[in-house]
Amino acid sequence: MLTSTNKHLIAKMEHTSQLLTEAADNIRVLVAAMVEKAKSGHPGGAMGGADFINVLYSEFLKFDPDCPSWECRDRFYLDPGHMSPMLYAQLMLCGRFTMDELKQFRQWGSPTAGHPERSVERGIENTSGPLGQGHTYAVGAAIAAKALYARTGNPGFKREKIYAFISDGGIQEEISQGAGRIAGHLGLDNLIMFYDSNDIQLSTPTSDVISEDTALKYQAWNWNVIEIDGNDPVQIREALIKANEESQRPTLIIGHTMMGKGARKADGSSYEKCCQTHGAPLGGDNYIQTLKNLSADVDNPFQVRPAVEKMYAERLEELRKEVRSLRAEEQAWAAENPTKAQLQADWFANRLPQLPWGEIEHKANSATRNGSKIILAMLSKHVPNMIVSSADLCNSDKTDGFLAYTTEISRTNFAGGFFQAGVSELSMACICIGMMLHGGIITAMGTFFVFSDYMKPAIRMAALMEIPVKFIWSHDAFRVGEDGPTHEPVEQEAQIRLMEKLKNHHGKDSVRVLRPCDNQENTQCWKMAMENTDTPTALIFSRQDVRDLPAGTDYTQAQKGAFEVIKEAHPDVILVANGSEVGTLCDTQQLLQKEGIKARVVSCPSEGLFRRQSKEYQDTLLPKNVKTFALTAGLPVTMEGLVGLQGRIHGLSSFGFSAPYKVLDEKLGFTPEHIYKEIVDFVKN
Repeated sequence: MLTSTNKHLIAKMEHTSQLLTEAADNIRVLVAAMVEKAKSGHPGGAMGGADFINVLYSEFLKFDPDCPSWECRDRFYLDPGHMSPMLYAQLMLCGRFTMDELKQFRQWGSPTAGHPERSVERGIENTSGPLGQGHTYAVGAAIAAKALYARTGNPGFKREKIYAFISDGGIQEEISQGAGRIAGHLGLDNLIMFYDSNDIQLSTPTSDVISEDTALKYQAWNWNVIEIDGNDPVQIREALIKANEESQRPTLIIGHTMMGKGARKADGSSYEKCCQTHGAPLGGDNYIQTLKNLSADVDNPFQVRPAVEKMYAERLEELRKEVRSLRAEEQAWAAENPTKAQLQADWFANRLPQLPWGEIEHKANSATRNGSKIILAMLSKHVPNMIVSSADLCNSDKTDGFLAYTTEISRTNFAGGFFQAGVSELSMACICIGMMLHGGIITAMGTFFVFSDYMKPAIRMAALMEIPVKFIWSHDAFRVGEDGPTHEPVEQEAQIRLMEKLKNHHGKDSVRVLRPCDNQENTQCWKMAMENTDTPTALIFSRQDVRDLPAGTDYTQAQKGAFEVIKEAHPDVILVANGSEVGTLCDTQQLLQKEGIKARVVSCPSEGLFRRQSKEYQDTLLPKNVKTFALTAGLPVTMEGLVGLQGRIHGLSSFGFSAPYKVLDEKLGFTPEHIYKEIVDFVKN
């Protein structure tokens, strides 16, 4: 029974259990039909989860039917992307997809892809597929909503709810620990997550792999836990009401659901709770009997039942009235706070303020991580919607520079701009991505470059979704030194630069990778990172001090991805590198000059950006008829695209070693004297 205090939490209409079940059955039929027509997909989980998503969208979720991008809308994040037909069917009932588009499930050019792909206009808040990441984005979105309210006072952000849907598999993924720990620690009472507990996985029952008490686990993380029959619409409604009333903690609704609810075998017996329904069409007579059991038209299952159509038509009209009222409240706030309202508009449009890049002063010959610290201090002063994070390394990766003009986020301080994620690189990355998925927030996060390995799944998803998050990676090479090979990145740069070669669906480099050679170039790289609103950016910094480039260097040329540091119109050899190695090549050039060998030195912080310049510029800077030598502290393959087949590369072919970095330079042949000899041999032979 709804009380007078919680009546406002749901739409003015309260649907009967019978009608809600009929609507959920309608979704189940569409799910089964989509998968059957595509001859591919995952019907079981989607059929079991239909009751929850139907109650959520028909009575709770606040969105604007006519403006999907409304900044203060409630948001729904689906973690198990294989349950996409459930989401598509639900969004079709809300007018975001057509029935014909559902019929094209998993087909070329269709918006109903096998796993959902982010489209705010369609009502899809996140691309999902790799289990565990989706609900972690929701944690980030919940932080973003609180951060925006703290910065603007817009009541819409205070009212906003973030809903997530997670499965048995997502609960098992290690990232769920980071999401659960952080959400509970920060007291994200605006986060409500439904756990679809059907006890079935792709190949086994969950009992084969797990025996923990999930409720106790989340309670230990400071979550409000509610346990219900996840196929009972009345229990779902009551749980969502209680979750909306919670004011101190995030809420986990454990919904015990039936895998393949409503499914029948050819003989009419139950096909529920069977692994076989997880990842394959119901098939043949099983499918026919299921449609009959769900009272569907076997010959034409792609239909919306009249009562369901009427229910959602009324729901959308109710939402229009409610949203008009909510938007009027927001407009009143904007009229009273025009400066903050303009800031909010700028933030959601990815517009930056004028930044004093030319006023930044760096210490000479300093580590690029130190230069990044100075730049971050400037950004903390001038970019109030920016949030920076670190995986318990802020005083070493120097992201603590951002604390110059802000404070750490806590459950009582979402006005802060620094998010301490703890030792959880993957969770940190996904949460930062989630903040940007929400909109209005810019995020950057730091750790050691070697630990980017923990973040690769998130990097890929950020690239796929085209989210312009900033990755800050320090301790960039074997020169980490005494910490030894576990902390010395060798293959990592080659790995991340592959993302410059991989294009996103708009034809852009999926990740922009920048490794500056000194701190003046560092400023240019950070400027490019902040102005890049189309793709993620990776910034790679040195632990050790690096020598500055020669006086008179035009650092603005770094925006071309590669440029001439030491000019030579008619070189005998071209020397190319990025990061720390550029300074080594500058010293080497001086030795070559004494030998009578004319050398051009090129800094290439981003090969991907360089390859987007005109062919004339590329051929002039790195002509194919001139011998090219590259130096890299990583794998030689890192530079192969720049030197060509006839070039030579000095790099590493093994893991690093534990020793002071200057000793490693000597032992591994990264001194100007050694490189000089190698180049002389290359040029003369």
